[in-house]
Amino acid sequence: MLIFYKILPVFFLPIGLGILVLVIGALFRKWIVVWLGIVLLWVLSMPITGDWLMRQIEGVETRVVVESLEQGDAVVVLGGVLWQVPSVRYGEWGEAADRFEGGVEVFRAGKAPLLIFMGAKMPWMPDTRPEGEILAERAIRLGVPEEAVRVTERVGNTADEARAVKELLAGIERPEVILVTSAFHMNRASMLFRNAGIEVQPFPVDFRTSYYNELTLIDFLPSADGVENSEIAMKEMLGTLYYKVVASLGN
Repeated sequence: MLIFYKILPVFFLPIGLGILVLVIGALFRKWIVVWLGIVLLWVLSMPITGDWLMRQIEGVETRVVVESLEQGDAVVVLGGVLWQVPSVRYGEWGEAADRFEGGVEVFRAGKAPLLIFMGAKMPWMPDTRPEGEILAERAIRLGVPEEAVRVTERVGNTADEARAVKELLAGIERPEVILVTSAFHMNRASMLFRNAGIEVQPFPVDFRTSYYNELTLIDFLPSADGVENSEIAMKEMLGTLYYKVVASLGN
């Protein structure tokens, strides 16, 4: 089911969607459709497009000041932080390493008594360790007290993470957490945690857009960064829509 959930959005995202339109145009010899596919790939690969879409998802321009946060029951750091390499005990940092650093920063500021990491482990990566175990070891090495660190059960996506955190904090009727994740992921993650019965104080990190760049010709030329930002943003939009529909049907 998790693999299906990961595969399903592919044909609604820039590369998959563009290729699908190109293939349909070629099969039916509709050259206007072929050109539509080319234009679609070009536009969604432009940095200006990816940046604009990412801004819509991130929704904020500045990072929350730690001192402005209220006390919570736990600091929750969502997964997707590490690449696991056989010869590297603690893994290699991925692009979302700010999640770990942000979580430790908030905990050290005394904003919550617990620091929770996710037991993220994909079924198609059986030889890896749950990511949260590695992050917990890293946090303890940085001076976070071992008794303050928790790792959830195995999880595969954000909805699983929300349910697992709720179970960890089962002794609290309506727990309030300081949620640390990438800015582009925060809206969907907050929604899922609230749906699970958890109050959320957002602490977004890992911002992908810059408010200091001047517009140049490069912003209109296809690039890997451009298509990556478009894909991330569109995936978040689709994910948010999916869970809203599921929630409405459940009601």
